[in-house]
Amino acid sequence: MNLKLFIPGPVNVEPDVLEKLATTQIAHRSKIASDLQERISKNLQELMFTKNTIILSTSSGSGIMEMAIKSCTKKRAAVFSVGAFGDRWYKMATTNNIPADHFKSEPGLPTTPEMVEEALKTGLYDVVTVTHNETSAGIMNPVYEIGQIVAKYPDVIYLVDAVSSLGGAKIEVDKSNIDICLSSTQKCLGVPPGLSAASVSEKAIERAKTVENRGFYLDLINVVNRVKKDYQYPTTPATPHMWALDYKLDKILNVEGLQNRFDRHAKLARIVQEWALKYFDLFAEDGYRSNTVTTILNTRGNSVGDLNKELGKRGYMISNGYGSLKEKAFRIAHMADRKEEDLLALLKEIENIWNL
Repeated sequence: MNLKLFIPGPVNVEPDVLEKLATTQIAHRSKIASDLQERISKNLQELMFTKNTIILSTSSGSGIMEMAIKSCTKKRAAVFSVGAFGDRWYKMATTNNIPADHFKSEPGLPTTPEMVEEALKTGLYDVVTVTHNETSAGIMNPVYEIGQIVAKYPDVIYLVDAVSSLGGAKIEVDKSNIDICLSSTQKCLGVPPGLSAASVSEKAIERAKTVENRGFYLDLINVVNRVKKDYQYPTTPATPHMWALDYKLDKILNVEGLQNRFDRHAKLARIVQEWALKYFDLFAEDGYRSNTVTTILNTRGNSVGDLNKELGKRGYMISNGYGSLKEKAFRIAHMADRKEEDLLALLKEIENIWNL
């Protein structure tokens, strides 16, 4: 059965985008491949509101996360977390022998500019990592405001995980002073998993040049140098995914339009959040709730696992709570190309199953 996925990725992919995965194979060192990557880069610059260099990685977003923190930390990283994927930044640091400290917000609360300033004024850190949109918690952090704080510390590199928000929420990379903003294809961009991308500032590039033991496959300088030379990737890229992303970015920018896409995501978020407050409660603090996934507290104590089994029979799928929130919460994603009528139909099914 083809389920309508309301999970925080992967998402349902439009048939015309899937067809692009079957585009005839090309030589990945050809001019066609360079032209393809150049188009993707320019469109991602427009989507991310940046003039910074765009890199691609034949990996999930975690690949570029690891590349970023390993290539840019020379002294010590301040890792801010509001959930499981912020915690992942810290695990990546420690498993790569990168000195780091872990700053965790209280459950449901964001990373604040004040928290970041408190850490940076110690002078201990040369990297800050922030998760823009935490899917485990349904929290969207104020990356612009945090960026204004980071800008006061010229030696600090600002790394932002936008895996589950790029294409669903406006992220002005340059105005936010973000040095590396990374994302993946399988969430708000509406392309199958297997490809990730990031914008990289000259400041981050210059820092990485001074860092030893960056590795090989995930060496930021190796990747950037090849992009700047001829819009190529240093190892074999996933060209089928590139064709699909190229096509999808054109649809986002020139068919739906960026502001329309952002507005649609915000509207869907409001629908789910108002529904959740009517029947349940929300995990994230008001003012910091995600535009792409909502974490709903299971105040009625119903079985989310049983709900999902019944929803599956009806053609839908949502997500249980993540980690410590399993069964204590459930998550409804509203990202990529999800339509309002599909979302309303899902909510009605939940009401019927649980007799709300």
